[in-house]
Amino acid sequence: MESCGSTAISSSSSFSSILSIQGPSSNVGRKFSKNCMHPQHLSCPLPKPFLQLNGRPKCFLYQQRSAYLSSRTYKGPISAEKQSWDLGRFLKTLYFFNGPPSLAKVVEFIIGKLSGPSPEESAKKMETSSFILVAGATGGVGRRVVDNLRKKGLPVKALVRNEEKARRMLAPEIELIVGDITKESTLAPEYFKGVRKVINAASVIIGPKEGDTPDRAKYSQGIKFFEPEIKGASPEMVEYIGMKNLINAVKESAGLRSGKLLFGFEGQSSKELSWGALDDVVMGGVSESTFQIDWTGGESGKPTGLFKGIVSTANNGGFTSIRTRNFSTPEDLSAYDGLELRLNGDGRRYKLIVRTSTDWDTVGYTTSFDTIGGQWQSICFPFSSLRPVFRARTASDAPAFDPSNVVSLQLMFSKFEYDGKLNPTFVEGPFELPVSSIRAYIKDPITPRFVHVSSAGVTRPDRPGIDLSKQPPAVRLNKDLGFVLTFKLKGEDLIRESGIPYTIVRPCALTEEPAGADLIFDQGDNIMGKISREEIARICIAALESPYACDKTFEVKSVVPFSEPFTVDPENPPPEKDYNIYFKTLKDGFTGKESLEQSAIAV
Repeated sequence: MESCGSTAISSSSSFSSILSIQGPSSNVGRKFSKNCMHPQHLSCPLPKPFLQLNGRPKCFLYQQRSAYLSSRTYKGPISAEKQSWDLGRFLKTLYFFNGPPSLAKVVEFIIGKLSGPSPEESAKKMETSSFILVAGATGGVGRRVVDNLRKKGLPVKALVRNEEKARRMLAPEIELIVGDITKESTLAPEYFKGVRKVINAASVIIGPKEGDTPDRAKYSQGIKFFEPEIKGASPEMVEYIGMKNLINAVKESAGLRSGKLLFGFEGQSSKELSWGALDDVVMGGVSESTFQIDWTGGESGKPTGLFKGIVSTANNGGFTSIRTRNFSTPEDLSAYDGLELRLNGDGRRYKLIVRTSTDWDTVGYTTSFDTIGGQWQSICFPFSSLRPVFRARTASDAPAFDPSNVVSLQLMFSKFEYDGKLNPTFVEGPFELPVSSIRAYIKDPITPRFVHVSSAGVTRPDRPGIDLSKQPPAVRLNKDLGFVLTFKLKGEDLIRESGIPYTIVRPCALTEEPAGADLIFDQGDNIMGKISREEIARICIAALESPYACDKTFEVKSVVPFSEPFTVDPENPPPEKDYNIYFKTLKDGFTGKESLEQSAIAV
């Protein structure tokens, strides 16, 4: 476990799971949840269900919504005075998680308890693969990015519009995704499952009005040497709408800097889950717990979830827990590094259990954590710290935890740890654990997940006091070229606002010269010059691994003037650059837009 908030504590190395009794949802179960949880049918036909509000029985199903629906809090008592086993509560537990229990399932469960742990966990690890997506992979920069990634042995897929053209230009082993960023319907979500990082070299096509050679020789010289026009889709479609479509396609799998909220309340956002009690009643015990929303019990009087109950060792019991129903769609958390809980501790040791199988009785990937009494704290659990546990025993033959297929969460307070160990903080009686949020997080230091090749000059067409006659052709011809630079800037803004960790590279005029010249990195959108496409490809790849490049926007050019060609000796090439030397000089917040605040011109 590691800390990931303002308050850090150390975790116990102990892990545990006592029992799992959740199975695949049945049609009957779905019918029950739909009917019982509807606002018109909140009174549950079952007597004294384990989820209660204001002392009255309710069937309680949370749904994600933008506003809080109620300010009612739990006031009814939880009692463990009864020392005989409660068959009714046992059946209600089964009912909540699995629909009406059939006799066959009950018999199977009892036989399983008597016969001991199953020799093998049935759930198999889902085979997942992560890769770097290159958009605009057949362009001058894009194809060099693909080739450099391939040479480094990194997994790469190319997003291309024309499959035949891509097959001619790219190495045969490169996997293609055929789609057009200007057409949202071609960017099916399943194409992008496994995308962890993106290099976007897609750009509007600008070519000579009089035409070009088959190998685009005039284009390669730059628009300084020909009269340009837009070929194909407009700048608005490619640079703005296309950027929006691409971000939406990869956002879920690339991950967000702030993490992914699975449950709870953060600022104006909320995400709720269907939690149910899973106590030692399933083993003959009498402990009892519940989960509800306390609308004013969180930090600064904000809402929080509340896991509370009474734990007893009577009848050989000694644990309480709350567990979610299986998610309707498994959560893919493979873009993240772990789970973070924000909670108000009571000095006791609890467990977090994460499941990747919908089976009734299955391995739970488990970690124990200690809390500090009376203090709100954030506790992080790296996925690598989750230990497979089955019926309180370490499942050494279980597959590794698969973050791409999370199907349920569970919190537990128990007398037992695992493999015969006991919880040193266990005390019988009442307990309360407010939990305001559970989210997936990206560990520090965060590196870029989305690198975008933009252009120097994007802020200059509308900059007050600028002498356009001294600017590059793209700046002077911005309006004639469909406001290409203006829409490139709007596309940049979409990236900065997306929440995805990013780098925006603004090259000066691109050339076909080799990489290797000394470079100048700058911010504020002021420099002019040239730089090779090969150099830009290498910069993009280096940025993916550098925390110093994260959330930075910068311009780059070589020190070689336009009037001087740059060549290298193939027998004695220049050494590879350490681009971190340049990235370390960059500062946050410099985009060149600062000078536009007084005179923004809408398109």
